[in-house]
Amino acid sequence: MMNKINKLILDFACMMADEIHARAVLLYVDVSFEPPVGRCDSSCFDMVFVTKGDAELPDHFKEAGTVLNIPDVNLTRVGQIKIAVTKGIALGLFKKGDKLVCLTGIPRFGYLDSVFIIDVGKEFEILTSESITDITEGVYPEVFGAVLNLALELAAQGREGRKVGTIFILGDVDKVLQLSRQMIINPFAGYSEEERNILNPELKETIKEFSAIDGAFVIKENGALVTAGRHLNAALEGKDFPQGLGSRHIAAAGMTSVTHAIAIVLSESTGSVSIFKNGKRFVSIEKPIE
Repeated sequence: MMNKINKLILDFACMMADEIHARAVLLYVDVSFEPPVGRCDSSCFDMVFVTKGDAELPDHFKEAGTVLNIPDVNLTRVGQIKIAVTKGIALGLFKKGDKLVCLTGIPRFGYLDSVFIIDVGKEFEILTSESITDITEGVYPEVFGAVLNLALELAAQGREGRKVGTIFILGDVDKVLQLSRQMIINPFAGYSEEERNILNPELKETIKEFSAIDGAFVIKENGALVTAGRHLNAALEGKDFPQGLGSRHIAAAGMTSVTHAIAIVLSESTGSVSIFKNGKRFVSIEKPIE
């Protein structure tokens, strides 16, 4: 019965994607383990297979489309799509004006139950800013993805059972350092860039430990951690800033308004993860389901 439901939804999604000239169909494969091969072979859109964690998908998925990994945390249906679309934009898979057909559900139910039609740049429930074309300008996409994954893991797990809040500032390091000051002794001083690179899996627990310290992480465009515990001095001016957000968000928005940096902010109070660029919030991902 579940396979029949998945087949019906996949067939409908492929038909819909053709009708609206979609850029891609996103399929959350942790719910549906069968790629829609044969249904979409003659279509002009791309297939993107979204999966949690770093596990390798079988070859028949790789042959049928692009694989997009998202963090291995429990997310709402909308949360799954927000992360997939955000990472797809960062990797250059999608751009403003693209239409996407997104298929998702809850893995424990074992079948797809939701179809979302996303118009990238206009769908403000998913992306809260139109300024999406340069979201990872000056930062390696894999670095952006690694930091986003880490922030979402911290949102889901906290640190030793406690909620944490922190800021990751990526790129335009020289300008960021000019507009901030050190609050603690730099814990990354004296190490090689390879040893202190965010892409080094051995560093993950260290970063999680330092996330409990007040202040921001500053990270080079290639992933090298410059420092932690940095106080951001840049203040945001203007009326476009979303109301009701705290000091971390204001500091992050302020820094990105006067530099070319990206800020990824984990809220201690709500557990949501927000991304800022050019002084504006690009997307906000709600706290993962416990």
